[in-house]
Amino acid sequence: MTSAEGGPQAGLRALLRPAAVIPVLVVEDAELAVALAEALVAGGLPVLEFTLRTPAALQAVQRVAVHVPGAIVGTGTVRSPDDLLRSADAGAVFAVSPGLSPRLAEAAERSPIPLLPGVSTASEAMSAAERGFSTLKLFPAVPVGGVALLRALGGPLPELRFCPTGGVSLKNAPEFLALPNVICVGGSWVAPAEALAAGDWTTVRALAAEAAALRPDSQPLPDCSAR
Repeated sequence: MTSAEGGPQAGLRALLRPAAVIPVLVVEDAELAVALAEALVAGGLPVLEFTLRTPAALQAVQRVAVHVPGAIVGTGTVRSPDDLLRSADAGAVFAVSPGLSPRLAEAAERSPIPLLPGVSTASEAMSAAERGFSTLKLFPAVPVGGVALLRALGGPLPELRFCPTGGVSLKNAPEFLALPNVICVGGSWVAPAEALAAGDWTTVRALAAEAAALRPDSQPLPDCSAR
């Protein structure tokens, strides 16, 4: 492991490497989590982010961690040391935050799981790098400058890698993924609310496969939905 993958982000790039797109998931009913995760993994998106925006999120993480072996499950909207601890206890193997506060950065240094923190400016990226974070979430990606900002950051900060999230879609994701400092993107379009409400896992799998194809080396995995 290189030094860039140590400290509060030990192993993070290896976890994210299978992902062209990380589905950003808001789950209201934990009962749906396993079927949702199976559809996404079968479509070729194994790295999943369940946001801590609903009471069902941690239970969803627990279920997926146990019942979907192909899933690399993490939590999003992590805002506090307690969120980070509860994520690890639920079975998450990584966590994602919208920003990086001093308390959260300190907690990440002691955390059993790596943190992908959000930044939106060069100063924030430099501050995060000083604390040992070399892989960052650009958030909200499109509103703060998107592809143009990432291209500009690549010159003075070549060692950093980004997962842009916020305003990323099937249409603009290829522009982000073509940048050398982008490791993956985050997006919610692969799991639309109407498909979740209807239990339409065929559509979710198809959207996942379409997203996975944005990176040629991402291949759909064997169907696990029949279990």
